[in-house]
Amino acid sequence: MFINVGGRTDITNYYSEWLINRIREGYVFSRNPLFQDKVSKYKLDPGVVDCIIFCTKNPKPIMDKLDEIKARGFKMFFYVTITSYGKDMEPGVPDYNEMIEAFKELSHVVGKNNLCWRYDPVFVTPKYTIEHHLNCYDEMAEKIAPYTNFCIFSFVEMYKKLSVTFPELRSVSEEEKIVLLKGMGKIAQRHNLRIQTCGDDNDYTEYGINRSGCITVPIIEKAIGKELKARVKPTRKGCGCIPSNDIGAYNTCPNGCKYCYATKDTNLAIKNYKAHNPKSPILIGEIKTTDIVTDARQVSFKTQHDKEGLLWD
Repeated sequence: MFINVGGRTDITNYYSEWLINRIREGYVFSRNPLFQDKVSKYKLDPGVVDCIIFCTKNPKPIMDKLDEIKARGFKMFFYVTITSYGKDMEPGVPDYNEMIEAFKELSHVVGKNNLCWRYDPVFVTPKYTIEHHLNCYDEMAEKIAPYTNFCIFSFVEMYKKLSVTFPELRSVSEEEKIVLLKGMGKIAQRHNLRIQTCGDDNDYTEYGINRSGCITVPIIEKAIGKELKARVKPTRKGCGCIPSNDIGAYNTCPNGCKYCYATKDTNLAIKNYKAHNPKSPILIGEIKTTDIVTDARQVSFKTQHDKEGLLWD
């Protein structure tokens, strides 16, 4: 099974001390986002945790802890999101040039097979035009391509909450998509970078863009060097991912990204962040006497067979 430390909040950036404490103690609690009194207990044991999946916009806070995580026997895979947006869209995210340098450093530590660059979500505004995206993507790809095998991107999804948090946001038109797809496909090819979509079941292969998922069997097999028997369990239409268990919580990321699906209120996220105790077994607050705690079902997906060869066979 896979532990996800980034789907609901940026644990890597804001809660890395808590995470290493949980790894040292060998377990973690995760509250059900829909039924708040139900809590799952996960063993943090490399015998059943095949890989820890990190999703972040800033890997720097975890860098000094990676040697210990590896020494404890855990395999890791990182998805690092680096976009071309400014503080108006991502107020808590460092400048992308700083994050590109952090990406390079991370690649030296974990290896390019265990690291993916995410350029998403892609949306178009009077400031963030198609030309802006293509120019920045070209600049970034030139710097990042030597340090990873692939890039994942997606067009923005119009979540209902965005009508409140980002009312001026609109969908990317089909005409705009074609221009972006052609341009990004050519740029990726020029920099010898595989590019693929996320959560999109359209076929873009004519633009040199592959259709796949983020947490897929081939990607994780290459990262951990073992064959997996996991099956795809989509989280939404167009998703090609295998299942992972998120130990984060919604409305706890202070990044403040306007387009975020996991935070409905930045002030609430900051309030929750302040209620965080790095020594607690659960991300926010403490376990209550009224909580119903159950041991999560954890089964390794690994077989006894080593996995070698190309990332995409």
